[in-house]
Amino acid sequence: MQKQQQQQEKMQHLQHQGSCHCSAVRLTLPKTPETATSCNCSLCRRVGGPWVYFEWGAVKIETAPGALPQQAYVQGDKTLRTMRCAHCGSVTHWEPIAPEPGAKHGIHLGNFDPQLIASVRVRRFDGADTWKFLDE
Repeated sequence: MQKQQQQQEKMQHLQHQGSCHCSAVRLTLPKTPETATSCNCSLCRRVGGPWVYFEWGAVKIETAPGALPQQAYVQGDKTLRTMRCAHCGSVTHWEPIAPEPGAKHGIHLGNFDPQLIASVRVRRFDGADTWKFLDE
């Protein structure tokens, strides 16, 4: 048990690298997320998840040299854009259109190592109806 706890503590301080399916878009998380969210809104239920959230600018997002720029999808109240790789179509993250101080962005955890995904507690969020966590 102590060894597992030590591994979890070590993992908390690691940066994690992930990418879209074709590796044209690379993402680096600044630390291990503690929780993730699985949402059932009209968009999330189509693109999957789970999602982790970091302060705007904390996640390094790079497009490989020579790759096409990412493509954005904007819906609803037009405050967020969902970004995807122009080559393979993988959704990588969403970001605020007009970030303000304290803004967050969501990172699609499916672009990272399955071991990282398995280590994070996933909470279920009802984005389709009540806007409440279902596991409270």
